[in-house]
Amino acid sequence: MTSISTHVLDTGSGEPASGVGVVLQQRAGGEWVEANSAITDDDGRVTDLGSDLAPGAYRVRFDTGGYGNRFYPEVVITVELGDSSDHYHIPLLLSPFGYSTYRGS
Repeated sequence: MTSISTHVLDTGSGEPASGVGVVLQQRAGGEWVEANSAITDDDGRVTDLGSDLAPGAYRVRFDTGGYGNRFYPEVVITVELGDSSDHYHIPLLLSPFGYSTYRGS
């Protein structure tokens, strides 16, 4: 079962970013379709953003503007999931004027 989780860390404050809206979208044909949405918990995590996912292209959209980041009001991370049963953890490290991501474990 292929699944996605995420974690948002505010590197400016050194704290988890709680209350960030997150949307998982899947590419279907030439369009992006919402597959799930959630809000990060007090630890900045969404433990089950999507599960039993088919192979293909997905986007994780973070409403960083709603969190208070005016320079980056939205961060979008696009990934390609292969034909496996892996778990994909997609963290976002967010600061007022930059962000970074990686494939976590």
